[in-house]
Amino acid sequence: MLRTDLDFSMFPHAGSRPARWRISDGLVPYQEAVDIMEKEVADIAEGGDELVWLVEHPPLYTAGTSADARDLVQPDRFPVHATGRGGEYTYHGPGQRVAYVMLDLKRRRQDVRAFVAALEEVIIRTLGEMNVRGERREDRVGVWVCRPDRPPLPDGSMAEDKIAALGIRLRKWVTFHGLSLNVEPDLDHFGGIVPCGISAYGVTSLVDLGLPVTMDDVDVLLRESFESVFGETVNG
Repeated sequence: MLRTDLDFSMFPHAGSRPARWRISDGLVPYQEAVDIMEKEVADIAEGGDELVWLVEHPPLYTAGTSADARDLVQPDRFPVHATGRGGEYTYHGPGQRVAYVMLDLKRRRQDVRAFVAALEEVIIRTLGEMNVRGERREDRVGVWVCRPDRPPLPDGSMAEDKIAALGIRLRKWVTFHGLSLNVEPDLDHFGGIVPCGISAYGVTSLVDLGLPVTMDDVDVLLRESFESVFGETVNG
């Protein structure tokens, strides 16, 4: 079954408390974020309230469990952090919204593939509210936009750019890490890596697509879209 055909609904079981929704101001150091996630995930596994945490990071690269060292094109450009999430190399930096999603799938659905599809659906719905068509690709995790304004690819197919990346990890069925959506990052910073190991396609952002949006605008839509897939959230 294709991810597009999966049931995206990941609402919690009846009687579950809503997930907390938290937004941090400023740039959060990556290791600090990992340390906080580790603590939160341990607490959630013991019955604590789930958490969705929105941050921005200073410029850095992260290496997932499938990262190929050859894809780190400029190893001295920004700090590189090895991380336990799935996937390959990604970039994080100012102007990119990172959402760390810490949910207990035992309280929802113990289906990792459906969870990944649900995260993609949150991004697709968020983009749709801004009249941007985000799409899945079965052979590439993340969310993509077609670029008819750019020259076609060597095989004649339409150019595509990645606008959002996903990378997750589970421990005791509690998820962590999550997604990143490019709002207005410096796209040149992606040039130090082969993003997610894929060299045939480009990277874009909402502002690059001509949308005059702010991070606050995106956060409102992101929360609405998240709640439509995962259920109610509360500030915290």
